[in-house]
Formats: sequence, structure tokens, C-alpha cells
Amino acid sequence: MMRLNEISDRPGATKAKKRVGRGLGSGLGKTSGRGQKGQKSRSGVAVKGFEGGQMPLHRRLPKRGFSNIFAKDFNEVNLGRVQTAIDAKKLDAKNPITVQALLDAGLIRRVRDGVRLLGDGELKTKVSFEVTGASSGAIKAVEAAGGTVTMTPMPQRTAKAEGEGKPKKERKAAPKSSAKKAGGPPAKKAAAKKAPAKKAAAKKAPAKKGKSE
Repeated sequence: MMRLNEISDRPGATKAKKRVGRGLGSGLGKTSGRGQKGQKSRSGVAVKGFEGGQMPLHRRLPKRGFSNIFAKDFNEVNLGRVQTAIDAKKLDAKNPITVQALLDAGLIRRVRDGVRLLGDGELKTKVSFEVTGASSGAIKAVEAAGGTVTMTPMPQRTAKAEGEGKPKKERKAAPKSSAKKAGGPPAKKAAAKKAPAKKAAAKKAPAKKGKSE
């Protein structure tokens, strides 16, 4: 009969935790398995892309291509998806299929820089499209079904309302006091500056001696 104190895990089911820094005899003493001194011997350090001083991989590999910051981001819609939406009565073939109609039907999630029509799939219904762009194959397929494709650029952002976004009017400067206009205190200062000059001139002028002397 087994007793409670005899119950234990199977061999290998648990693993003892590493006890670092417990002396040289433990196998993980002194530097605790981290090597020598320095930045990498501390916790929480990961120098991304650093390869010990040699030229890292991201600098050894050559550059290829570029990213065009002026490129347009179009939603691409194939003719097959349009036909499926028409069959499911999500789109009305009698009305022009515009970007807003595609958005309401769930064929695109959000309006980016416009919708580009592609020719993958089969279009059986006569439909008129008003999209931002279309491939030559898509145009041929639409015209073969009796429809038309009109290229309409996306509308630009609406102009701000009158007065919106204009800087606030600057505060008018306070009117100067009448004393300054009349030349009150400044005139006194100018007179005070001239007074020392007159005193200096009076000191320098020698006194005239009489003829009798």
C-alpha cells in the first residue's frame, strides 16, 4: 500500500533551478556562467545586430530597390468579385458602380487612394464602372459585356470653412500716455544730460583778468 509521503513525480518530470553564484565548486560560481566582465555580463542587455565588432550582416548585404514615397495605394477589385456581388444582390447593376458602392457592398474595407479594377474572373452583366483606374484586360472584359469604364480621380479634401484655421488676430498695442507724447519725462532726461555738459564748460573757461591788474 502506498502512503502519501511516498508519492513523487516521475524521474525527469521536474528540473532543479540553476543556483548561480554559489562558489567555485558549484560549477556556476564567480561569473555565474556569463563569462567575463562588461556590458553583456549584466542582465537586460541585448545589443541588436552587434556581432562583436565585425561588420554586421545588415551592413554586409547590398541594398536592393527603394520605397517610393509618392506611390499611390489603390484597392484592387477583380471582375469576378464584382459579378459575385451582383449575383448576391449586394450591387445594383442598373446603377454605376462607384467607389462608394463597392465600399457599401463590402468589396473594399476602406477607401485609400482609389479603386483599380482588374480583369481576373468573368463578368456576365452589363455594368458601368466609375473607378480610379483599370487594367487593359478589365476594360476589354467590361466592354465585351456591353458595359463602360470611366476613370474618375479621387476627390481631393474639402476646403476648410471660411475663418477656420486662420491665426488669431494680434492684440493691439496699448496707446502711449499723453505725457510721453508731449515730451514730458524724455525731455527732462535730455535736459538733465545737457546740464552736466554746461557745468563742465563753465569750469574749463578761465576767468578774465582786468586791465588794472
